[in-house]
Amino acid sequence: MEAKLENLEGLKRKYTFSIKWEDVNAEVDTRIKKAQKKAKIQGFRPGKAPLKMVASMYGAGINEEVVNETVQKAFFQVIVDQKIKMAGYPSFEAQKEQPDEKLLTIDATFEVYPEVTIGDLSSKEVEKVSCQVSDAEVEKTIDVLRKQRTRFERVEREAKEGDRVIIDFKGTVDGEAFEGGSATNFPFVLGEGRMLPDFETGIKGMKEGETKDINVTFPEDYHSKDLAGKNAVFAITVHNVAQAELPEVDEAFAKSLGITDGSVEKMREEIKKNVEREVKRRTAEMTKESAMQALLDATEIQLPNALVQEEIVRLMNEMRQNFANQGLDPKTMPQLPAEMFQQQAERRVSLGLILAHLVDSNKLEAKDEQVKALVEEFADSYEDPEEVVQWYYSDKKNLQGPTSLVLESNVVDYVLEQAKVNEKNMTFDDIMDTQARTA
Repeated sequence: MEAKLENLEGLKRKYTFSIKWEDVNAEVDTRIKKAQKKAKIQGFRPGKAPLKMVASMYGAGINEEVVNETVQKAFFQVIVDQKIKMAGYPSFEAQKEQPDEKLLTIDATFEVYPEVTIGDLSSKEVEKVSCQVSDAEVEKTIDVLRKQRTRFERVEREAKEGDRVIIDFKGTVDGEAFEGGSATNFPFVLGEGRMLPDFETGIKGMKEGETKDINVTFPEDYHSKDLAGKNAVFAITVHNVAQAELPEVDEAFAKSLGITDGSVEKMREEIKKNVEREVKRRTAEMTKESAMQALLDATEIQLPNALVQEEIVRLMNEMRQNFANQGLDPKTMPQLPAEMFQQQAERRVSLGLILAHLVDSNKLEAKDEQVKALVEEFADSYEDPEEVVQWYYSDKKNLQGPTSLVLESNVVDYVLEQAKVNEKNMTFDDIMDTQARTA
């Protein structure tokens, strides 16, 4: 029977071909003879069992092994010879009615990669995000670093906004205690929004050692339905009131941030470099997302289901690993529905195919000098940059990340050249807030 390649629906293909039983049987005989020399069968010395006995014991398994190998070898040889770009893995099925007893005829079904044609990018809009880092942003960052190193000093005055208080509390609704409504030696900072507004308002003005009852109304949308909208009374005892003491911006503070000689000026320079680096990364990421969306909007593409399913499995495993990293036992995790990953998987596969086409057709591959520049930029934030650079170049695998980033950057530059570019200057606070909400 002649081999035949058929186009099925969409990207599906069916290749029908045959292998000769005489070739299979010859190889099976060869392997049975090899197996005879090693076979350990009760009642016979190793290698001395009769060939027929070895064949009866191992022949079926050897036959299946040879058939599978022969089928796959014949199939993949055609894939290579005809330069077929197969997506995923094929499925093999022997025809129910074999047309020739001397042959085993197989139907192999598989998918191929789609032809990718990038649409007109000139009509698409891309936001190119920028952000200027001034001395004000440096000061804001220093303030954040100071707050991270806040110390609390005990005071004898009334508690006010920004103070840390340590309290005992016991809450009741209609005279009955409720779950989660009591604690001892509980610390929190007034004004951080950790507690209900009525609760915090009632504590403001209290001093160490004071006790009083506070009326609190739970909001209608409170997470506990049993308490939502209800009035509660909390018996409060204040054990400690402490005011925040921020460190001075001085030599000791600079040293705590890794500035060996304690130079405040050098500290500000380092902070500015770090902030500029982070802002550059975040704005580049936002611009990249806009450029990628423009590519998706401009390009209609058929997706091989095999690749989408592979990506779904990858995303599911990533999520399970994230849960495991947070301390959850993988054995107790519920089965994640594949549907929840479908859209994300389709987007990833689409972009992967589009980017591969763009890179190949427009020669956007990452150049060695680009990769080196990015590696050196990464290394610059470490104490020993040269050691970091050496690590990246000690193994080609270590360069995969930087190479991928450069490649994506080249694609973004290409899109910016083709599309309508809207310059969008964002404030430092907006950049940080946007990233925090999308993280």
